Amino acid sequence: MARSSAHRPSRVGPTTGRPADPLDVDALLDDPGTGIIVCCGSGGVGKTTTSAALALRAAERGRKVVVLTIDPARRLAQSMGIEELDNTPRPVTGVGGDGRLDAMMLDMKRTFDEVVLSQASPEKAKQILANPFYIALSSSFAGTQEYMAMEKLGQIYRDAQADGSYDLIVVDTPPSRSALDFLDAPERLSSFLDGRFVRLLLAPAKGPAKLMTAGFSLITNALTRILGAQFLKDLQTFVTALDTVFGGFRQRAQQTYSLLKADGTAFLVVAAPEADALREAEYFVERLSEDDMPLAGLVVNRASPDPGGELTADEAMAAAERLRRTGAGALTAGLLRLHADRVRMVERERTLRERFATAHPQVATAVVPALAGDVHDLDGLRRVGDLLARRH
Repeated sequence: MARSSAHRPSRVGPTTGRPADPLDVDALLDDPGTGIIVCCGSGGVGKTTTSAALALRAAERGRKVVVLTIDPARRLAQSMGIEELDNTPRPVTGVGGDGRLDAMMLDMKRTFDEVVLSQASPEKAKQILANPFYIALSSSFAGTQEYMAMEKLGQIYRDAQADGSYDLIVVDTPPSRSALDFLDAPERLSSFLDGRFVRLLLAPAKGPAKLMTAGFSLITNALTRILGAQFLKDLQTFVTALDTVFGGFRQRAQQTYSLLKADGTAFLVVAAPEADALREAEYFVERLSEDDMPLAGLVVNRASPDPGGELTADEAMAAAERLRRTGAGALTAGLLRLHADRVRMVERERTLRERFATAHPQVATAVVPALAGDVHDLDGLRRVGDLLARRH
């Protein structure tokens, strides 16, 4: 996954006062220096479809691509003709051109298990995997998905660097603001491992018995009475294992965080042409700016298509009202009102996009009109890719 300076996503900074350029999707995909594309945004805005469409278009333009979805939706697998996605990249058949495309879905428990197995001895790994606290943490603990997303992205990137299997990774992130929580994973994990309670539990494992103070003994005795001896033993075993195993994970997560800030990474913020979704998009843009992350641009999905013609909404409504008064042309009047509604919808969405552009004129934008039906196959993804790449 070579780096180059041919195409560099912007570092989001102060506004320049000039309109943003259209997002040149093909230039982004074709640039061999683009090694990672991260699609982020609130829920229900089409991130999964956008990620899949970008990955397919890049593959059909000659790239070796893997798309990793962290969203549990099954649409990605269905649209790519794969019965089920899991933690292992699966080849997508029917891809044209000289490139290739694999797809996978993050399995956070399996990724967690892989970390344990790679970092601990077989005996120690067996002990950790059977620990009830580990089972709960790896399956459903808040934040685990984000930690494992960092781990899996790092794994894919390191493997691709070693064997050349991929030259582009497309990441589909979780919905809502948690989509950027993985940026905080290294710091939050470090804070947890370095916390006072964790250090207290680690004290017996890290020092000789003579260092056990009377105060510590008092605390452990109290915890034993409240929680039970086995509970406390399981907890101490788990925390000791976590400290042993995840020192390496913490380091790799920090490396992945640095990778996300590198020139070969591009963030795309995905939104719908709605006030709430564009407010969320502003949050993402501002957060990426704070973290000095490379932002490629904004994708506005499912924009209302322009109905065409020169008839304004007010003119259409006035004509419909005249027909209503005469009692004739009910069908025509209904069509005129429908035209007025569509014109107003297009105008409202345009106003929202212009408001965003005024606040963030440095953010390049691609607008994808709404399709008549759902995307459920490769042809549908190609259509979305064509619309994404259309310069406005």
